[in-house]
Amino acid sequence: MNAQTERLHMQGAAGRIEVLRDAPAPELALRGMAVIAHPHPLFGGTMDNKVVQTLARAFLQCGWQTVRFNFRGVGASEGVHDEGRGEAEDFLAVVEQFAPASEQRPLALAGFSFGAYVMSHAMTNLAPTRSLEKLVFVGTAASRFDVAAVPPELHERALVLHGEHDDTVPLAAVMDWARPQVLPVTVVPGGGHFFHGQLPLLKSLVVRHLSATHSGGLA
Repeated sequence: MNAQTERLHMQGAAGRIEVLRDAPAPELALRGMAVIAHPHPLFGGTMDNKVVQTLARAFLQCGWQTVRFNFRGVGASEGVHDEGRGEAEDFLAVVEQFAPASEQRPLALAGFSFGAYVMSHAMTNLAPTRSLEKLVFVGTAASRFDVAAVPPELHERALVLHGEHDDTVPLAAVMDWARPQVLPVTVVPGGGHFFHGQLPLLKSLVVRHLSATHSGGLA
């Protein structure tokens, strides 16, 4: 994504995981680590997806180091697709590698489509013991998978973005997921699943969320 992008490999439960790590500009105060998950592997989803790259750019602009990674069976990552279960293991392994609990680094999680579903279950695993400072759900695949609910105490730290005209994951499905939680959903007018022509707006909305403060004094 930029000249400083590091292409790394680490060990996961299914073997090697391919990772891209980016650091924000040196003049920015480092806020923590953001881990970002890509869309469905069986439909061409990779860590190089344009929405995933846009999410990374938004985090970088706001001073977060970012890690994107290929789920098992994608690119140079070993293993085979596991319908979200093993992918959540991959996500947690990446968190532990790049933002271990022992370091107490501020942590943010983000995901697009299938990646948002996987991220939700990683969130459920991490929330009892880790401070999750920001959560970003984009094109959440609520019509296709059992997306975990966001704990009420994290609602202020969560952004749920969805395209009005998403024909892959209908907006109604995301509203059905969010409604019992009373979790707000930000709708991009005219937006499709991949936000074609609207990636600058997507980035702007994420930057706005990352720049906002919430109760408890954390930015």
